[in-house]
Amino acid sequence: MSTEGLRIDHRGVRQAIEYYFDNDLTDGLPVVPATDTAVAEFLEQVDRDPDEIVATIPHLDRHCNVRLAAVNAVMAGCRAEYFPVVLAALDAMHRDTKARGSTRFASGLWQSTTGSSPLMIINGPARTALGFNAKGNVFGPGFRANATVGRAIRLIALNAFGLQPHVLDQATQAHPGKYTCCIAENEEESPWGPLSEDAGYPAGSSTLAFMMARSTLHIEARSATRPEHLLSDLANSIARTGGLYSETAACCVVLGPEHAALCHAGGFTKADVKAFLAEHAVCTRAALEQAGKTGLSRDMHWLVPADHPDAVPGEEPSFDSDGLHHVLPSPDEVVVVVAGASNAGVSTVIDLMGSTSARAAQGGGRVPAMAEIRLGAVPG
Repeated sequence: MSTEGLRIDHRGVRQAIEYYFDNDLTDGLPVVPATDTAVAEFLEQVDRDPDEIVATIPHLDRHCNVRLAAVNAVMAGCRAEYFPVVLAALDAMHRDTKARGSTRFASGLWQSTTGSSPLMIINGPARTALGFNAKGNVFGPGFRANATVGRAIRLIALNAFGLQPHVLDQATQAHPGKYTCCIAENEEESPWGPLSEDAGYPAGSSTLAFMMARSTLHIEARSATRPEHLLSDLANSIARTGGLYSETAACCVVLGPEHAALCHAGGFTKADVKAFLAEHAVCTRAALEQAGKTGLSRDMHWLVPADHPDAVPGEEPSFDSDGLHHVLPSPDEVVVVVAGASNAGVSTVIDLMGSTSARAAQGGGRVPAMAEIRLGAVPG
């Protein structure tokens, strides 16, 4: 690595970077100084009023407008061409907040002790036009578009909403996705239609889906030869007692291409996958008793020991006639996407905060909150 041929004022660059650290304007990593020229270049990519409010945390009375979003996108290391994707994420976040029916609850997820983070999934031509990774190492480093778009949303949370750790961010431990968690769907190797079409968008649309993720769980199923083997493994992972804090859960299942192909070859549609998981993601009463989760609390109906001081006497999680508690109340609470490399039988279960979001306008099942990406000047 060399900077030969570049004229760099090292002292000035270092001073600018340290300024952001000194004023608590970073996520703990160095940022790109947001000069007026750079911000103007980003704003040229979108036909939006710079003063338009695009995101808000109502109970904190904090807001983010287009200009402030551009400032943080510059700081995150985005290219100017990525800025429409950042705005799409904020648009989808706004829809997610409205869909939950309680702006205080939805926006409060950003401050949760669980340490939830935004999860963004890119579909359509924007993936390849902007270089979003949908294949190997999809949740890992090495791809600027994935890394910086997700990071821009985190910097907005810090700098526009004031959600600094040890201050308004109440995460007990959190997880690495709070730095950045933005992936693209591997549409080319998926046997089914993309997530965007599930939401009713026309084929070929560029979209961003937005969810709040609590954690990711790596699923090893390299030797599965039948869809039922794989899906039983996934269902067991979804229903683990350690992931349950309330009666029901929601999840995003990111199937590796090999696992998606296995399901398809076995005659499973995406709807069949969701239905199987909803039916088989169950806990026995004994398992819940062993984990001290057979009671329901008075306030949030969280799972607690039946003899807990906050437990409602006589109330417990629902059980079917076989004594099984269904963790997923409906197939609608499962989001299925295909991403990663086709080099091993590996998938990921992402535990989502609360139920998935808004219903598609076409009357379909529940889908994540989603917004269209309207690209500006993309380099050819």
